[in-house]
Amino acid sequence: MAVCTDKSLRNMMMYQVFVRNFSEEGTFAEVEKRLDEIKELGTDVIWLMPIHPIGEVARKGTLGSPYAISDYRAVNPEFGTLDDFKALVAAIHDKGMKCIIDVVYNHTSPDSVLSKEHPEWFYHKADGSFGNRVGDWTDIIDLDYFNKELWDYQIETLKMWAETVDGFRCDVAPLIPLEFWLRARAEVEAVRPGCIWLSESVEPGFITYMRGRGMTALSDSEIYQAFDMCYDYDVYGRFRAFIAGRGTLAEYAEAINRQEYIYPENYVKLRFLENHDQPRASFLIPDCCSLYNWTAFSFFQKGMAFVYAGQEYGADHLPSLFDKDTADLTENEASDILRPLIKRLADIKGDPIFTDSVYTVKAQDERFLIAKHESGKGEALGVFAVRGDVGCVEVDFPDGVYTDLISGDKYEVFHGCVQCFGEPVILIRK
Repeated sequence: MAVCTDKSLRNMMMYQVFVRNFSEEGTFAEVEKRLDEIKELGTDVIWLMPIHPIGEVARKGTLGSPYAISDYRAVNPEFGTLDDFKALVAAIHDKGMKCIIDVVYNHTSPDSVLSKEHPEWFYHKADGSFGNRVGDWTDIIDLDYFNKELWDYQIETLKMWAETVDGFRCDVAPLIPLEFWLRARAEVEAVRPGCIWLSESVEPGFITYMRGRGMTALSDSEIYQAFDMCYDYDVYGRFRAFIAGRGTLAEYAEAINRQEYIYPENYVKLRFLENHDQPRASFLIPDCCSLYNWTAFSFFQKGMAFVYAGQEYGADHLPSLFDKDTADLTENEASDILRPLIKRLADIKGDPIFTDSVYTVKAQDERFLIAKHESGKGEALGVFAVRGDVGCVEVDFPDGVYTDLISGDKYEVFHGCVQCFGEPVILIRK
């Protein structure tokens, strides 16, 4: 783990924005217009997906993937100008939020500035042509980090952007040497003290696949040496298995508990139900009561909470990465429930109990998740009816009458049991 990682990241919520599909106009200016709405949700950090120009060669779809970047040091003119971008970041700061941007350092578009100016910095196939090492990524070519001049260029680019933004979400960071990230973090810190580093860590199967092909593929434990946070793909597969009826709730709880002893003491996970690479939460969990409980559980978990734009409106369609596909951000019956819930959960997450705790999760009857934070500042208990069931739940919490922090209702713990009425319950004792 990065020794300087601030545990207060566990008290925060991140909100992801794909500028192209955040509005019909798809511009920085339109994002700026909705900052009050994003802030009101309880957001601490806004993550902007890649803001850079997109290559034209080998494009997927009509507009191309934002992850096929042609110039790391420019902004996508479809979104606006560099001044427009800086104005957006300044407005984010004025409203008390931080801004991080995507860093896509494993690859570029085939017609990128670097491919023309420094072809020697790239991976080449046996015939000498550009290529990539992941077959379905046909719109990009891989960089080669054996060349230390590439390191210099990439780190100087990070330092340039760090003069404006507060941190970086690093795309497939495990495919790039750890030593590069360690050096990058150290040098960027001089420009932006307290810079936030989020790694898109990858699924266990992808790590073993890449290692089997002789490629760099860092585990979460390795990533934590340079990054503050990484994805929770190490447990996401268990979540999806339970949702699909292929796995048990107990197996998912066990995987979460394992994180407490295999990672450094100050580990921070990004706790997501959905993101731009995964199905919408409302698509995976169409039952409103179940979704309500899963949303509450994701915020109660140890780590930073996460919302992908549209999630708070109950959107079930995942916007395309390759075409204009505006997310539905209009008020509806689902948003009337989810937005107030997320706002309340973000407030609850600010409690110091969640900053530095011992965290445990257990499953009961494949219907309930019971999670607990214990620290010197008290203890927090969460009961989540992930199928929307009513029942008596066994809890490790002192008998007494407590106020549920979500609903404001009174709940009694009696003889180590609490009644669950199908809705999530969060109790705190100090």
